Amino acid sequence: MNLGELFEVKNLIVGFEPHDKWHAIEALIQHLVDSGSLPESQADDALDAVQRRERSMSTGMEKGVAIPHAALPDLDQVVAILGLVSGGDGVPFESMDGAPAQLIVVLLIPKAKKLLHIKTLADVAKILGNEQIRQELLGAPDATVVHELLASSSE
Repeated sequence: MNLGELFEVKNLIVGFEPHDKWHAIEALIQHLVDSGSLPESQADDALDAVQRRERSMSTGMEKGVAIPHAALPDLDQVVAILGLVSGGDGVPFESMDGAPAQLIVVLLIPKAKKLLHIKTLADVAKILGNEQIRQELLGAPDATVVHELLASSSE
């Protein structure tokens, strides 16, 4: 999967500064609504589904990556957003390795497309699991550069 196709430039947030993981999830979903990527009529359901998923088991991966996600019944296509946490401290996300998250991806996937859900999660985790790619993303000055890095890392 080409992450340059998954993420639109308008949904790549450089200098993201959430207070905690719950604020991060809420702010990223609100950004999807504000950018026109998620209908406002689906915002509450999306937030509830992602928070419910997060409460059942943390989506903090390893190496500073978190991928809060949910499947939604009324969604037609995958909606994705990436927040790059500024400052280097990251956000505690109860990750497997205990490291705070610096790259936070919210994925909303159509419920009817279970295989797409699994593949998208795996592809995002694989690419963001690469140390060099993570460092380049965190050092990017703006969303356009982040998009170029994601597109080229997926080739």
